[in-house]
Order: sequence, then structure tokens, then C-alpha cells
Amino acid sequence: MRQTALLMVLAGCAALGVAWWSEHILGHVPCGLCLWERWPYRILVGFGLLGMVLPRDVARGAVVMCVPVLLVAAGLGFMHVGVEQGWWPSPLPECRAPTFHGGSFAQRLASMPARPAKPCDAPTYLLPGVPLSMAALGSLYALGLIPFVRRGTQVRTRFRGRGRKSIQG
Repeated sequence: MRQTALLMVLAGCAALGVAWWSEHILGHVPCGLCLWERWPYRILVGFGLLGMVLPRDVARGAVVMCVPVLLVAAGLGFMHVGVEQGWWPSPLPECRAPTFHGGSFAQRLASMPARPAKPCDAPTYLLPGVPLSMAALGSLYALGLIPFVRRGTQVRTRFRGRGRKSIQG
């Protein structure tokens, strides 16, 4: 159980580390959906830490809660892929181009954001030659972690027969 909790902490930190590396080292600008996709991994780290420090029965519940968090992460990634592919519009208003109504040119310039936002329908490809965006990779990553959580939270009841007297005639 503690090993699975530690794995969730490391997996969440790895996902957040890749996002940080992509943004600060590679210079990719995250869109609004990219920023939303980071939240489940922060929560995953929190549940993993709880699973490492709480008593075993309560820790099991904390680790089990990682499954819905990973499903949300996968769902957010899938929603972002749908926006990238043009299957549906982004639900976030910051992903749309700003519209300006009336006012002078100076007022329009003043109402523009200080840092230009990346449109959510412009995919970021992390691996050259791999046609999967970071959103798609994040979704697959989250789905790939679920079996580890399920296996780590299974109750292991193995009858070994040690210490029992054999009943033989």
C-alpha cells in the first residue's frame, strides 16, 4: 500500500515536472486547458502523501481515491484533445480570441492581456515525430497509472497454512 502511495506521489510529481520543463525550459506557452490539466496531478500527490503517512486502513482509502483523480485527469486530457482536433469548442473563455467592442484604440490596447494566451486548439507536441499532443500523452499517462493503483490496493489474503496443526488421522 505504501509503495503504491509513493508511486502516486512520484507519478504526480513527474507529470508536473514535465509540464514545468516544457514551459520553462522548452518555452512552450500553456493554454487555459493545460493549466487545468495540472490540478489532478497536484491532488494525486496529496492523496499519495496521505497514503504514506496515515494508518493502513485510512491510507487505503486515500490511495483508492487516486483512481477518480486519474479518471478526471484522463477526461480533461481527452476534452483538450477534442478541442485541438476541432471536435468541440473549448469550455474556457480564455481559450477564445478576445473581441473588442467600441472604444478608442488606446482603450482596446489597455484591455488586452499583458501576456498573450496560447489558443487551446493549438496542440503542443513534446516528442518530435510522435503525432500525440501533450494533452493526449497526459490522458494516456493517467489511464496507464490506474492499473497500478488497482493492483496496489487489492487485499492480499493468501492462506499459507503455517502455524496450523494438520488434521490427519
